[in-house]
Amino acid sequence: MPEASATQISGLRAGSGADPTATSVALVLAVWRPAYIAWGLAQLVQGPLTPPTTPTMRWRKVLGSGHNGGFGLRPAWNRLGLFCAFDHTDSARDWLARSAEVARWQDRAEQWLTVLLEPLASRGSWSGNSLAVAQADVAPPPETLVASLTRASIRPHLARRFWSLSPAAEVSLAQAPGCLFAVGLGEAPLLRQATFSLWHHQSAMDAYARSGAHLEAIRQAYSQGFFSESMFTRFRVLEIGGHWPEANLELSQRLGQGRGQEAGERLSSTV
Repeated sequence: MPEASATQISGLRAGSGADPTATSVALVLAVWRPAYIAWGLAQLVQGPLTPPTTPTMRWRKVLGSGHNGGFGLRPAWNRLGLFCAFDHTDSARDWLARSAEVARWQDRAEQWLTVLLEPLASRGSWSGNSLAVAQADVAPPPETLVASLTRASIRPHLARRFWSLSPAAEVSLAQAPGCLFAVGLGEAPLLRQATFSLWHHQSAMDAYARSGAHLEAIRQAYSQGFFSESMFTRFRVLEIGGHWPEANLELSQRLGQGRGQEAGERLSSTV
């Protein structure tokens, strides 16, 4: 789905949800080994019923994905995401490093990625929850790796129109200079969708946000009221690790792939 433009989230300190106290995010992405696809589906089904697993975790979302990098309309049952918001970066980092849940995901995955994120700007809410910006008015250095999350609940009677605009924006995202990685995620097929992307630097993300197909999709989304709820967040990437053979060259280098690591080795590289 299309991402918010720089002007739409620039300068915002927190989302509009009732509890904007989460200042850090841990994201886990997995592609299951064939023997664990059913186990992964069980995590997706149980996700809405599972409360935060530590006192420092404010809220969490288990997310499905689709074919074609997550952007296809056909579900990919072997792909899953786990988005967890924490009260502090140290809490999120400790959970990624020590959580039995994260260890289970990694052990059952043939590909996995973990990302530790700090919100730079955020607008809106996700099921009434939002994210806060811990360091207001502190811009990242020009070459800092950044990320974007766009999620929305699409009004059912406008879903057809929304999806008619989305493919062009997704194609432009996949081809955008400076985009290292992008994946489509969602809580419910067609109606509750999200896009997560990693960028080499802020200027590359901003250039994409102002591009033709993407800009038109954003304009249509706001002018026609496609969304009943939405959240647009930009992040500084603090750490990234994993084993993801589908990664492009630069992301592979950041993960240390191609230099002798065994599949499934746990990596944690500060960026």
